[in-house]
Amino acid sequence: MADPIYKIASEAEWDAALAAGELAGTAADLADGYIHFSTAAQLSETLDKHYRGKSGLVLAIVDQDRLPQALKWEPSRGGQLFPHLYAPLPMSAVTAHRPLDARADGGFDLPEMVR
Repeated sequence: MADPIYKIASEAEWDAALAAGELAGTAADLADGYIHFSTAAQLSETLDKHYRGKSGLVLAIVDQDRLPQALKWEPSRGGQLFPHLYAPLPMSAVTAHRPLDARADGGFDLPEMVR
């Protein structure tokens, strides 16, 4: 089994995805043409760079083995390879999700479910 990957979305985007049975993408995903994910090692930096100080977020754990097609691992920040999905994310690939809000200082505490 592959390591889980993580998706961050707004509560509104996540609620719409739950109703539809899939996440077509967040605003950033739709603009870029693929769904952005992070590994556990990349998650803190992703939150700090793109979501610092934001509330009303959802953090989802995704099982790579349940995706409709293979991820593409492409270079991004500092040449790190990030997982990208060029298809909608089916909710059947999500193993857990939870609300995520920034602390008063703008940072985030990662839940125990991140490994």
